[in-house]
Amino acid sequence: MEFRYVAIEGPIGVGKSALAERLGARLDATVVLDETDNPFLMDFYAGRTGAAFQAQLFSILSRHRQQVALRQANLFNQMTVCDYVFDRDKIYAYLNLDDNELFIYQRLYDLLSGDVASPDLVVYLQTPTDVLRRRLRGRERQDAELQVPDPDYVKELNEAYNHFFFHYSATPLLVVETSQLDLDWGEDAVSDLLKQITSMGRGTRYYVPRTGARTHPDR
Repeated sequence: MEFRYVAIEGPIGVGKSALAERLGARLDATVVLDETDNPFLMDFYAGRTGAAFQAQLFSILSRHRQQVALRQANLFNQMTVCDYVFDRDKIYAYLNLDDNELFIYQRLYDLLSGDVASPDLVVYLQTPTDVLRRRLRGRERQDAELQVPDPDYVKELNEAYNHFFFHYSATPLLVVETSQLDLDWGEDAVSDLLKQITSMGRGTRYYVPRTGARTHPDR
């Protein structure tokens, strides 16, 4: 396959990790999962002052450490599937930080981002907010310890993701509309997605599973 480093993206609850693992198994690729154990996240969801900044710094430093270790091991020279894009950290920063915190964050981001390898292709899992909320409620019922943001924040986050990837042009981008998909990603769904991935060129393609795909001119 032309793309050696594929990154899966989307807001919380959209099924990034499940898809990364399924693709990794199908392609015999190394799977890289985000380190989601952030000790400041619960305080952030509870609205504690300063917790957003702490959670943001912990997150970007953890991902930077992971990405640098992978790059030093030359992991990205082989087939790799990752369930996040380093650039998406800015989505949360601009959504959650005040101006002073954002100034410090941006300086740190500029220092760290140059160490991180860019993916060859990004797959963005897009879902309407009402579907995303329903899926998160289902996950919360299954796991009482799961940290889930409130519905208003989910709406803001989903809109921020859509805005970010509408303007995204750093790599080829496959936007997958997932509202009708089973997020367990069965064999047929993975096969159909792989057909889209292997036929990708430059620019952005919009793919609606089971109803075909429409393409956006390269940009």
